[in-house]
Amino acid sequence: MNFQVTVLKILVSYPDGFAVMADLKRDMAILATSGRDWTERTKRLAARVPDLDIFSQALVERLNGGWRITENGRTVLDFMEARSSEPQAGRADAPVERLAAVEPAPRLLASTRAARSQRLQRRRAARERARAKAS
Repeated sequence: MNFQVTVLKILVSYPDGFAVMADLKRDMAILATSGRDWTERTKRLAARVPDLDIFSQALVERLNGGWRITENGRTVLDFMEARSSEPQAGRADAPVERLAAVEPAPRLLASTRAARSQRLQRRRAARERARAKAS
């Protein structure tokens, strides 16, 4: 499993592109144990951008106990995924500047968005309970 591609894929699945470290670790563990399909997919995606470095290329930023995908990160991920449908002849690696022309990622499926929304609501409720308990 390619760690950096997996981080991008996890972060892009969150509505605002931000996930706290506990959520990242949990999602990473789920994907790591999901079988060969995920490992092979991330290897294929990583091969399309061989010099991928999510932090030095500013694809992911560290904020408040978590990580958030940047617009550049979304663009690179879109680029990696879009190339899978192109013919083999056009496989020359493009510089990151050309990646800005890639279409934005499709929105999350309604069911995925609903699940994420429910998880966020549970987190907010837990924070509120913790605040009330601390008072």
